[in-house]
Amino acid sequence: MKEENFSFRKRAKSFGYAFNGIATLLRDEHNSRIHVAAMAAVVILGFILGITNIEWCIVALCCGGVLMAEAMNSAVEAIADLVSPEYHPLIKKAKDVGAAGVLMMAIAAAAAGLIIFLPKIIYLI
Repeated sequence: MKEENFSFRKRAKSFGYAFNGIATLLRDEHNSRIHVAAMAAVVILGFILGITNIEWCIVALCCGGVLMAEAMNSAVEAIADLVSPEYHPLIKKAKDVGAAGVLMMAIAAAAAGLIIFLPKIIYLI
């Protein structure tokens, strides 16, 4: 296999494709917009409650993980719809497992959020 030479232009194009993917995700996938709204609320709450740097890292990783899971699920669904527009049990399985991945990441992020924010909220009350 021939190795390609490094090219800044090709690297820049690859970032362009990635940003296009983010725009497509936010434009076409309703759940991604719900996740982003929840993330905005979490960030605002983080500033209000003064979470620590480590807690910010956890929040950032959880937010990124949820969006990444949503993006991967959307990619699986798009490919599945192209390959098999009609119902097929294996396509259903792929879509269900992809959706489960998003749900599992969202539950983990919510758990981390409760661990970080709930004691601070209780302290204020």
